[in-house]
Amino acid sequence: MAVFRVEKTKNYTVMSNYHLRDPTLSCKACGLLSKMLSLPENWDYTTRGLAAICKDGVGSIGSALKELETAGYLVRRQLRDDYGRMGSIEYTIYETPQLAKQQSFHRIRVYRIPKIRIR
Repeated sequence: MAVFRVEKTKNYTVMSNYHLRDPTLSCKACGLLSKMLSLPENWDYTTRGLAAICKDGVGSIGSALKELETAGYLVRRQLRDDYGRMGSIEYTIYETPQLAKQQSFHRIRVYRIPKIRIR
C-alpha cells in the first residue's frame, strides 16, 4: 500500500474530519463545504461568488448548498431591511451538522374551523 505525505509549510487549512467521513454527503457537497470552511469570513458566500472560484456553475453550487442545508451543515437566514423588505441571505456554516437545532422547529398546520350558525 502506498503512503502519501504532504508537507504543510504555508497556505493550508485545518478543519474537522467529520464532514469528510459523513457517508450521507455527496463528494460535491463535501468538497464545497471544505472549500467554504477554507475561505475567510468576509468572503462573498453567494452562489455566484462560489461559482466564480469553482468549476461548477451556479445551479450545481445551489444543489450542493441545499444538500448541506438538509444535512445540517448550513443554515440560511433571509435578512430584512428596516422596511421589512427582503435583503441579503446570511449563511451560517458548521463543521458538524446541527440537526438538533433544525429538529426543534416543527411546523404546525392550523386548520380553520368554519363557524356553524344555529337558528
